[in-house]
Amino acid sequence: MQFGRYFEEFEVGATYKHWPGKTVTEYDDHLFCLITMNHHPLHLDSHYAEGTQQGRNVVVGNYVYSLLLGMSVADVSGKAIANLEVESLRHVKPVFHGDTIYGESTVLDKKESSSKNDRGIVQVETIGYNQDGVVVCIYRRKVMVPKRPVTDSDEAALAAEQPNRPVPQER
Repeated sequence: MQFGRYFEEFEVGATYKHWPGKTVTEYDDHLFCLITMNHHPLHLDSHYAEGTQQGRNVVVGNYVYSLLLGMSVADVSGKAIANLEVESLRHVKPVFHGDTIYGESTVLDKKESSSKNDRGIVQVETIGYNQDGVVVCIYRRKVMVPKRPVTDSDEAALAAEQPNRPVPQER
């Protein structure tokens, strides 16, 4: 299975549908909030949340963004040299415990590096939506990815694909 893409494999306009989706549990949300020290009661206190306009706990937005970013790695940044920037991030609609999040990324632009000829920069927009197709989050980012290496054999290509992978010892 391919993990990430080389610069040449990205085409402007291509859309990658990330799979699988993830159902967000109360535990996921609370753990993320506590690990990141976001103790806002809208995310952690169901009694408090009942009195808000949403009427229930809302999943913390940074978890939704992080989830979508993670979903996109295999398709977008699995071979990344560097994540360069997040240009924009919008939380469009709230996510609730029990929602399932799906994501897809569209290639907006790509350009070769002006300083090193072995890499390029790819700009993507990722959208996240729930089980009903309601868009909940949209962000744009730029990733620096390598160009496909020129290799002499399939073994060398595999080594480039999976650096530092150990070789099994004889039994």
